[in-house]
Amino acid sequence: MLEVRRLRLLSEFARRGSIAATATALGYTPSAVSQQLAALEREARVALLDRTARSAELTDAGRRLAERADQILTLVEAAEAELSAQADTPMGRVVVTSFPTAAVAFAPALAHSLADHPGLTFVLRQTRPGDGIRQVQSGEVDIALIDDWTGKIADQAPATLKFFHLRRDPLVLALPAGHPMSDPDQPIDLQALREEPWMAAPPGEPSRQAVDRLLDAVGGARPVPWEFEGLHTILSLVAQGLGITAIPALALAAGDHGVAVRSLPDPSLAREVYAVTRTASVRRPSVAVTLRAIYAAAQDVRQPPSDTRPEE
Repeated sequence: MLEVRRLRLLSEFARRGSIAATATALGYTPSAVSQQLAALEREARVALLDRTARSAELTDAGRRLAERADQILTLVEAAEAELSAQADTPMGRVVVTSFPTAAVAFAPALAHSLADHPGLTFVLRQTRPGDGIRQVQSGEVDIALIDDWTGKIADQAPATLKFFHLRRDPLVLALPAGHPMSDPDQPIDLQALREEPWMAAPPGEPSRQAVDRLLDAVGGARPVPWEFEGLHTILSLVAQGLGITAIPALALAAGDHGVAVRSLPDPSLAREVYAVTRTASVRRPSVAVTLRAIYAAAQDVRQPPSDTRPEE
């Protein structure tokens, strides 16, 4: 009989590609992972890994079993969800991972809403772009809050994942309070802003890609922004009059940070925000109530209206 816990290790190894990465992801030591995979080989009575002194990779039999393992684990979770649904009371631990701006914006409403469920333990973590979906697939987390600047991620999702659309988050222009274009009656002229000191996240960050698209559309040589980690760091520098930026409006949910906010001429520069969970998890009362709380938080989050000066 193949043990489900070891099948989960094999499935994770197939995703990660190494024993060390599998151990890191699941919180085990590499030797423990290696021992458990060896035990699975004995249970299966076939070699699942081709080991060398420095690496290990799946054999053909290992790849076939890893594919079956994903199916088995999905069925096991579906069965657990059905049993949990019978209780009809949110219980246990729910782990949510999120990109930083959503975590900051949604956390207060989530804490208030989920406090009504004393049997529920809620964990909210921040993650790097691109990691959320993988963490849901691997079972590391129950729900991921992700952003999509392409408009394609939900359409390309496998049947094992369920996407819930939360909101559209437009890119907005943030200017120092005394900037000439901070006046809501002054039309935005991106061409005139080309020579301004722009600030942005490092290359590769999704918000930076959106800023680059914005600057490319102006024409001519693209201004080279100063780069800073963290949108709140960038906003603090803009508030001090050191430059200008374009950021997702959700980054302003905790307040306008003393900057003027203006709408951009191109409304297509926006991201879609989703909650993602495993399809088999949706029926779990703990996951269902958390999803409802996330949706409510996303709808209720406060953002300063565009085309406004900062409050005095």
